Amino acid sequence: MNETAALRPIPKAPGYVTAALRIFELSVSEMLWSRRTIFMALVVGAPVVISFVLRALDVLGAPVFQINGARMAGPAIFGLMIWVFYLRFTVPVLGVFYGTSLIADEVEDKTITYLFTRPIRRGAVLVGKYLAYLACTVFVVLPSVMIVYLLIVPMRGSLGGSFIDLVVDLSLLALGLAVYGAVFAFIGSVFRRPLLVGLIFIFGWEQAALAFPGYLKRFTVAYYLQALVPHAMPNDGVISLIQGLFRDTPSMPVSLFCLVVIWAVFLGFSANAVERKEYVLDQ
Repeated sequence: MNETAALRPIPKAPGYVTAALRIFELSVSEMLWSRRTIFMALVVGAPVVISFVLRALDVLGAPVFQINGARMAGPAIFGLMIWVFYLRFTVPVLGVFYGTSLIADEVEDKTITYLFTRPIRRGAVLVGKYLAYLACTVFVVLPSVMIVYLLIVPMRGSLGGSFIDLVVDLSLLALGLAVYGAVFAFIGSVFRRPLLVGLIFIFGWEQAALAFPGYLKRFTVAYYLQALVPHAMPNDGVISLIQGLFRDTPSMPVSLFCLVVIWAVFLGFSANAVERKEYVLDQ
């Protein structure tokens, strides 16, 4: 009996990709039913509600976005909403709130030991949870954008003429969620107060670096992401005006290349940090 047990093959630990996909399956439902889902619903739901109101006012004949006696066309209003609601707020904010929590929440809830005692690489845990974040945010944010598009663009506009811009917008926002998520996953894996560091990054560092001429803006995600937007930058404030004056837009190939590099480097650094760091649970 003992000889038979000794000869029984020991099951192999799952590979890196297989382990990441298993963590992904476990984390998707957990993220969808977390407290952050309510916050995400409020963030992506606000532009939809505003679009319904604007469309209702337009049907009633109210002057919606009237400038110098001329009303803005639907595509122009849609482009403004992409800039203000999604690119400048929704994408970086969801990235910081979800990305920094991939490991930090497990440490705070004292469940990190259950994940790390499994026969899988620690880095695979981080990658699996990152993929779950990306799936949850992409499949919530992009439908919100499509609803806003269908409500706003027909207002003195043409659906066909701006459909290509919609495809570009959807791809751009998905790319932004991926890159910001990787950056903040690294911050969440290294810093003890990752949410604070992440908020300082998007509302402090990025805004300041973009507002002044020089090379510092090249060390931000927004610099490359905003270069891909097919809509004109709105001058809705002093910061936007300053950014417009000193705007140095990189080409599309350069922006795409830099964003892919940022994504790969920070996601790789995140997995490596999780592999090496010893997490101490507070008693």
